[in-house]
Amino acid sequence: MRLRNTLLAAASAIALVLAVPTSAGAATGDFLYKVGPGVPAGLADPDSRECINLFGATEADPAFAPENFTTSTATVFLDFNCDGDVYYVMNPGKKLGNRLKLRSVLFS
Repeated sequence: MRLRNTLLAAASAIALVLAVPTSAGAATGDFLYKVGPGVPAGLADPDSRECINLFGATEADPAFAPENFTTSTATVFLDFNCDGDVYYVMNPGKKLGNRLKLRSVLFS
């Protein structure tokens, strides 16, 4: 179990380092969340108006505890591919607790 958590944390760190540089169609800032047993993950300067499936989220274990530190509004969805009727709109600077589950996000 510890090896899985270590690998997930390492993969998340690599994903943040290899993030695409900021473009005109990107939100500025970080969108943070947790996966698995509470492993921190996130997106740096995510693309706007493009659905993003969250790294580490699975059908069995969705991501949780999102924090929107971007300059854009984030709409988080319980389902992958920004589908379904279960979603929550997060303004910039908004933090939500461990009870909110998500698998994808769309930035304005």
